[in-house]
Amino acid sequence: MKRKDFIRNASMGMGALFLPKSMLYANQVEAAALLETRFDIPQKKRMADIALNAARSKGASYTDVRIGRYLNQFVITREDKVENVVNTESYGIGIRVIANGSWGFAATDNLDTDSIAKTAALAVSIAKENARLLTEPVQLAPQKGQGEVSWKTPIEKNAFEVPIKEKVDLLLSVNDAAMKGGANYMNSLLFLVNEQKYFASSDGSYIDQDIHRIWPTFSITKIDATTGKFETRSALSSPMGMGYEYLNPTAGETIKGLTGNLYRNRYDMLQDAKDGAKQVQEKMIAKSVDAGKYDLVIDPTNLFLTIHESSGHPSELDRVLGYEANFAGTSFLTLDKWKSGNFNYGSKLVNIVADKLQPHSLGAVGFDDEGVETQEWDIIKDGILVNYQATRDQAHILGLKKSQGCCYADNWSSVQFQRMPNISLKPGKETMSPADIVKNVEKGIYIVGESSYSIDQQRYNFQFSGQLFYEIKNGKIGPMLKDVAYQSNTQEFWNSVTAIADKRDYRLGGSFFDGKGQPGQVSAVSHGASTTRFNGINVINTARKI
Repeated sequence: MKRKDFIRNASMGMGALFLPKSMLYANQVEAAALLETRFDIPQKKRMADIALNAARSKGASYTDVRIGRYLNQFVITREDKVENVVNTESYGIGIRVIANGSWGFAATDNLDTDSIAKTAALAVSIAKENARLLTEPVQLAPQKGQGEVSWKTPIEKNAFEVPIKEKVDLLLSVNDAAMKGGANYMNSLLFLVNEQKYFASSDGSYIDQDIHRIWPTFSITKIDATTGKFETRSALSSPMGMGYEYLNPTAGETIKGLTGNLYRNRYDMLQDAKDGAKQVQEKMIAKSVDAGKYDLVIDPTNLFLTIHESSGHPSELDRVLGYEANFAGTSFLTLDKWKSGNFNYGSKLVNIVADKLQPHSLGAVGFDDEGVETQEWDIIKDGILVNYQATRDQAHILGLKKSQGCCYADNWSSVQFQRMPNISLKPGKETMSPADIVKNVEKGIYIVGESSYSIDQQRYNFQFSGQLFYEIKNGKIGPMLKDVAYQSNTQEFWNSVTAIADKRDYRLGGSFFDGKGQPGQVSAVSHGASTTRFNGINVINTARKI
């Protein structure tokens, strides 16, 4: 079994091993209980004020409070069977303070007055102990209080309100379509997230947010009975910041890809399974790629992951400063490169932006977990490194007058810290379709869908694979290839960009499980792109040699 196939097939059966502690240790509840409202906004404000007052009385110079209710639902099927339906709920309060110039944090799921006050006092005492080790005090960027405000993911249909039977019926119909199409095995999954978050701070903010996310996915397996070899094809969906309307394809837009259907803002899961069953059969008989240099035309369903690893992670300021060196790694985009003002990250066509604003994206919120209103800014402009991702206590390092709103915690019991916003490649400015890009490629490969990858701890040297590969010869899409992986380093890769399709082709990809920190946390983040051409990239053959 090839490494990428092992990872792909194991991931759906062992997914729980990679879930954050907020999901693993949350209380399992009945589906109907997820729809109950525990506390209204006045109650949450009262609890927040208890924490703010208690922390101030103990000597805190700054306090923020996060009251969170985190809901998750998993519907898991295989072939004609329902393997599991799991609903989890986690509720509690996290209190972060500055005292004697240092951070302190404590959390509790006991929400009575005495417990909240004691937790605030504990956070202050932790901060004072931490201050003994300080070399310089925390410097917070100015932040005007937001007052009492609210924000909600603009969903059309709350996925948690959709009956379980309807979800199961959809997944089983998807499985049935793939099996009738020739699949030997078929797994499908629907994963729903609802973060009900209330933030309050001593700056004068009281912010209520209701965040919804959805991820439908599947994995098709086809086996050659004679040789025992197999191929897989996973869903070409993307996790999205949407409600159940994401699964209503008639209300959205289907992108006609160079070799089949692709999706933007809506997802036809049934059609994707039918296409996948045909394509996995094509993979069984596809020619194994000849290693060498190729011009790559990469679809957003693959490119989003390369953006995440080679653009998103290295521009995280805490990685640049070495704060994550023990676990997540460091970054080749060191401060001296930024200070020079002319570090060549990519070709002049490459413009990479950070934001937490894009509609339907996983990172879209009104305010981050420091109460900072979200925004958009440039990371790479015309190929040059111009900025990073920063929080309130990092902004002064870059000479910023305010935070960029990049603070997030995956649960009320986790302390918030710098996390990646949406990081996206801007579409090309000239009118250009993917077909227009392919017309000028003499020897290339068209790549669709994400698969296994490897990248070094500085996010520089890397290797990525994909789901589907098609030969491009003399400007035309040819037959399917397999056993393809592309290798490069970040700077060479982005400097090889020669064409980017326009905004008509722009689509979001993303991940629910971007891991970082000790103890580990995950965050959900999207990456937008249009189909992009990269010239002269090294391609290797990943077939197992026996």
